[in-house]
Amino acid sequence: MSLQGKVALVTGSTSGIGLGIARALAASGADIMLNGFGDAAQIEAVRVELAATHGVKVAYDGADISKPEQIAAMVANTAKTLGAVDILVNNAGIQFTATVEEFPNERWDQIIAINLSGVFHGMKAAIPGMKAKGWGRIINIASAHGLVASPQKVAYVAAKHGVIGMTKVAAIELANAGVTVNAICPGWVLTPLVEKQLHDRAARDGKAIEQVTHELVAEKQPMVKFTTPGQIGGLAVFLCSDAASTITGTPLSIDGGWTAQ
Repeated sequence: MSLQGKVALVTGSTSGIGLGIARALAASGADIMLNGFGDAAQIEAVRVELAATHGVKVAYDGADISKPEQIAAMVANTAKTLGAVDILVNNAGIQFTATVEEFPNERWDQIIAINLSGVFHGMKAAIPGMKAKGWGRIINIASAHGLVASPQKVAYVAAKHGVIGMTKVAAIELANAGVTVNAICPGWVLTPLVEKQLHDRAARDGKAIEQVTHELVAEKQPMVKFTTPGQIGGLAVFLCSDAASTITGTPLSIDGGWTAQ
């Protein structure tokens, strides 16, 4: 489908899942506002390459998703630079692992601020423009951990469960405004960060990369196969299509059967 003329803001899109989604939306014709941290030169290279490859406008805003005022300013900057936001993908997220009793308070606050509150502030800032246009797509990147739990991930699991609840509330409120709100719930995703972890683990344990990969994925998923950022991007594009115009308030699993168990 064509998203020509649409403007998409994707948080945490300088690498990994967010970049995969930005690429898929750009390939469908949407203009893109990138967001995230990283090396300035690398981010600029990604911005230029996306624009050149897909013939769309691509801009970058370095807003810190833990800061509500920066999120609101980014949405305003997107409107000024590219046009009012049609598609908002709340993807930015961080992780930390520890047991509940050992979980550092500052890590809890940081994860809740970015993974949960950041989604709220993004939606709050973008919804008025979408309602004014009578069309909008909000896609919140949750996780299999928005539906089930794992040990030592109390803040992440709490935040992702909260994202799914928030998605449902916004979907109900916007049901007749031409705006859909859905959550994508990935399982294991092969991002550059995960690839590095796999190679590090293989080197540490003296095992083949294939064995380490199998062990990691099989621990949670019946289907021993990673999802790619591009596949998540494909699902995001579908959610922006007319075919998905009555899908709203829904957590969509893309997790190799993880949550089917």
